[in-house]
Amino acid sequence: MPTKTILSPAQRTAIFDPPADRATIERLYTLGPDDLAQVARRRRGANRIGYAVQLCYLRHPGRGLLMGEAVPDAILKLLAEQIGCAADDFTGYAMRSTTLREHRAEIEALLGLRAFARVDVRAMLALGSEIAASTDRGETIVAGMVDRLRADRIVLPAPSTLERLALIVRTRARKAAHANLIRDCSAEQEAALEHLIATDDHGRTRLGWIREWPEAPSAANLKGIIERLDAVRGIGIAADRARRIHAARYAVIARTAGIVTAQHLRRLERLRRLAMLIASMIEMEAGLTDAALVMVEKMVGALFRRADRNRSDRLLGQARMLKDTARFHARLGRLLVDARASGRDAFRTIDAKVGWEQLERSIRFAEDLTRSADDGLEEVVERYTAVRRFAPTFLAAFTFRTARSGDPLLGAIEVLRTMYRDGRSALPKRVPTSFIKPRWRKVVQPAEGTIDRRAYEIAVIVHLRERLGSGSIWVDGSRAYRTLDDYQLPVPTFEAMRATGDLRLAVPTDFPEWYEERRTLLVRRMTEVERAAAAGELVDVTIERGQLLISPIRRSPSDDADALKARLYAMLPRVRITDLLVEVAAWSGFADRFVHARSGASASDQSALMGAILADATNLGLGRMAESSRGLTLPRLRWTAEWHVRDETYLSALAAIVDCHTAHPLAAVWGPGDTSSSDGQFFRAGGQGEARADRNARYGTEPGVLFYTHVTDRFTPFHTKVIAANAGEAAHVLDGLLDHESELVIREHATDTAGAVDHVFGLCHLLGFRFAPRIRDLNERRLYGLSPLDPWPTLRPLVAGPVNLRAIEENWDETLRLAASIRAGTVSASVMLRKLAGFPRQNPVARALREIGRIERTLFMLDWFDDPDQRRRTGSILNKGEARNALARAIFFNRLGELRDRTFENQRHRASGLTLATAAVTLWNTVYLDRAFRHLRGSGVDVSDELLAHVAPLGWEHVGLTGDYLWGEIDKPRERFRPLRLHQQGRDA
Repeated sequence: MPTKTILSPAQRTAIFDPPADRATIERLYTLGPDDLAQVARRRRGANRIGYAVQLCYLRHPGRGLLMGEAVPDAILKLLAEQIGCAADDFTGYAMRSTTLREHRAEIEALLGLRAFARVDVRAMLALGSEIAASTDRGETIVAGMVDRLRADRIVLPAPSTLERLALIVRTRARKAAHANLIRDCSAEQEAALEHLIATDDHGRTRLGWIREWPEAPSAANLKGIIERLDAVRGIGIAADRARRIHAARYAVIARTAGIVTAQHLRRLERLRRLAMLIASMIEMEAGLTDAALVMVEKMVGALFRRADRNRSDRLLGQARMLKDTARFHARLGRLLVDARASGRDAFRTIDAKVGWEQLERSIRFAEDLTRSADDGLEEVVERYTAVRRFAPTFLAAFTFRTARSGDPLLGAIEVLRTMYRDGRSALPKRVPTSFIKPRWRKVVQPAEGTIDRRAYEIAVIVHLRERLGSGSIWVDGSRAYRTLDDYQLPVPTFEAMRATGDLRLAVPTDFPEWYEERRTLLVRRMTEVERAAAAGELVDVTIERGQLLISPIRRSPSDDADALKARLYAMLPRVRITDLLVEVAAWSGFADRFVHARSGASASDQSALMGAILADATNLGLGRMAESSRGLTLPRLRWTAEWHVRDETYLSALAAIVDCHTAHPLAAVWGPGDTSSSDGQFFRAGGQGEARADRNARYGTEPGVLFYTHVTDRFTPFHTKVIAANAGEAAHVLDGLLDHESELVIREHATDTAGAVDHVFGLCHLLGFRFAPRIRDLNERRLYGLSPLDPWPTLRPLVAGPVNLRAIEENWDETLRLAASIRAGTVSASVMLRKLAGFPRQNPVARALREIGRIERTLFMLDWFDDPDQRRRTGSILNKGEARNALARAIFFNRLGELRDRTFENQRHRASGLTLATAAVTLWNTVYLDRAFRHLRGSGVDVSDELLAHVAPLGWEHVGLTGDYLWGEIDKPRERFRPLRLHQQGRDA
């Protein structure tokens, strides 16, 4: 039976073997004068180079040379050059094992090292236990032990020794965590937990029922979620149990608990089974709470959309009647004018010619048609029945909190709860109304002293939804609807970081210093642009009589670039998408990033892993992929997807491809690699996916979602997320810049007009990103100043006014705390921007951020006016993102690119798989375009880098995207690279 290991071969090599890259070898294995003196004391060349190898190995990686071990040629060559012998001399070293042992003992004494002893086992177990308390990753535990042994100058034992110790401490840590989680559980709670995985007469379990909650927004589905939430709450597992163990250890248990089936849980020993069920219930309570609140948010949103549609349909249906009414009132007006001119009595004229009864009917109808002041709220109230279906269930299920004592909205919620509970159909005589906004007040209180009960109930739900979105009201047990302060760094932590300079922000933390810096820069730029505008020296920009006109960028002819592109792509070998992924995995190692959810080991079934990734990327799904793949079965794909394919592993794998592509020499032709853009790509939703999708008139009438993707100036996508089709894109701009795991250092980022809001300008400035969007209505945007405008008469008509410095200064510390929290990762930028935007009155921090953004937008607009290169650069990077979208659309072909996934998690996996596949195609194309380009140059064809920069690595005509997917019989090229299609190139020539 093979020995159980905790490290993969690659991990073992990284920890225990010498380095492989030339730069690290030279840094670690360059001998000093004393080293050379010791080596020179050996008489034979073999002993000298062998002694040098042992000396280097005992320093790093810190272990002895093994008998018969092969030393990398790069190390032997470097050492041979230093000591004046041949690298081949090493083959004669250690013909006697005694020589190897004697040299090792001598070197250990020279370096002050000692051998690993039994006494060190206890120390390593203690250290390993500390590390294992927070992680299940074997490489982290072993690496920690190795670092301690090196620091204590102890020679590393055999890797198997430390692996065995790591296995022991990991097992102990797991058992200790399980014991802490179930400590103090009552017998009733244990019985309720065990009942979750017991099968009923139909072979189903209560755990399966809880997990499979409905996601389509409806009153019936909300009741289904609340039923499941009540079942979870009934077990009585407090969420603070999770705090008994390290957060990372708990995350591993919770993640595993969310994957394993009830059947698998029944086979586990009691301690582990109960611990996983407890973690599952804690996560289920939070997950169901958030799911219910999101569902209510969607139902209220749908309420307004349907009301707007009904109102529009009603108005369209009344168009003819509106025309008749207009004619009637035109006739009435003419009668009055004629009566006044002729001196006749107007009232008698109306009575004789029109009739008072007909006039009253017409006036009432005109009033109905012109009810626009209520913003369609009366149509919303008319849908009261839909609200009443879910409101009692919703309000009774949750406890709402607020920092405001005696909040009238909470009082109104309690009034409705009591009314629903008692089955009454009338409101009390006195109810809280001060929370109602003016636009709702005239609907809720149509007359003095009266309350429209239906309008009041709907107003409470609508106002509660808005307050939940902003964070000014939060819910017990929720993670997505918490108090705004909970998302940010604690104030003491923020102050400590500020004192030590660890905020990692791009601005001075002192407000006067920041203000003086921005004022000086803004004055200088206004002066420079004023001078150029007055002299007519702005390129393609004119400012006359307060009007701004910017000519569109002129595109240069691209016939030569198109010809070069066709020639190069004709030389690229044809490849199946399966082979392409395998080859890119060999170059970048992205497959190793899909680690097991519990053990952290890489996937052993590479074919199933690639199949699961491609199933997401092409929108096939696991079932269709199993049918289309020889040798792959649905159980293999499903197991691999459940345990290895997650949001974090997709993100890590994408980073591996991005880093590999960034390091490729040809990639530098397309850009410096520090500029990026982001944009949303719409995908329709159908089937089960239609129920949880949204509509946006910009994309038509069909529901769908947006895959919001960040792309570098070298064409590689490095981040993606799924957002609602009707969501604002601006809130998500910063997420991709901060959350990717690649080695990219983005300095400038572009979006289209949808992302160009002042709050994003402000946050980008604080976090150190230059925000350079393409603003479609730039002539309608105004500049803002920090000083009097007299020196700039040409620009003055474009200036809206001064920046509100007081708003910035008063909230400077809180604004820095917000930015530092986003930088530290305690909250995402999109969450905070949505919550700040959701406040009923503008949040002070949001106001300060807007004013900072106005300054930064003004500076950007000034740059846009006088820097044509900025305009070209922004246009170029946005075009690269749009070109990548075309590749994504081609890969995401199944079901005509229509999403039919029931869960949001599956939709995220589709987006991540698609982005990974487009990045893989980009890297593969780059590698072979480079080979084709070098072949052309080697053949005497003059190809400039400037022309090559117009050949994007996004072609897919040579890639077989459809057909049978062959994973077990991959047609590997005979060499490392496939041969180019030179015969095709010859025909084209």
